[in-house]
Amino acid sequence: MWLETRQLEPGVFVTLEPAVDPMFRAAIVTVLGRDRDLQLDFGCGIRPLRPALPLSGRPVVAVASHAHVDHIGGFHEFPDRLGHAAEALGFAGDPGFETFADEFRSWPRVVSAQPRDGWSIDRWSLQPAPLTGTLDEGDRIDLGDRVLTVLHLPGHSPGGIGLLDEKDGLFLTGDAIYDDEILDDLPGASIPDYLRTMDRLRGIGCRLAIGGHGPEMSQARMQAIAEDYLRKRG
Repeated sequence: MWLETRQLEPGVFVTLEPAVDPMFRAAIVTVLGRDRDLQLDFGCGIRPLRPALPLSGRPVVAVASHAHVDHIGGFHEFPDRLGHAAEALGFAGDPGFETFADEFRSWPRVVSAQPRDGWSIDRWSLQPAPLTGTLDEGDRIDLGDRVLTVLHLPGHSPGGIGLLDEKDGLFLTGDAIYDDEILDDLPGASIPDYLRTMDRLRGIGCRLAIGGHGPEMSQARMQAIAEDYLRKRG
């Protein structure tokens, strides 16, 4: 199987593409709700994604944390697509926003196994997935038994967002913070924005934070990563 899914707790799943190089191996997060499901981020688009996800069959709210290739490869498989307006060009595949699709295509040994017979990275392309709606700071996503609040967390990218369930303590951070090397020198990244975001993150309460890369984080671990970044870059 190209995709591997783990259940972190009832109704919360993380799916990965284990054969993709760690640089581009991003968390694909599914949260099941009473009335609808949330799908956050969509891998690299090497194999069809939606049929392999642990969705319930209820309506799906499809949200991209930002428009980098490793988070939007399968975004086009969902008819209704939400993200931040600052990265609309990237979602749509238009010039003027760096999705890093070219870097993915040219990355040495970007996959360690063939997703299917005859597959070649030279024939891979990132499919455009224009937004059908936008999200910004303070917007809410209601799954029926769970409400997640949108936090605009720029730094890694201009329109990076996280989703926080304040009642339950579940925090989906995208690439705003994760337990791995923080990349802040990419085209489109901003260290001043990252400093403000990290300062904000160290004050957010949660019990479980799921980043875009690396292992899941406790609140203490997330705050330690933020503090470390602020010491090094501030």
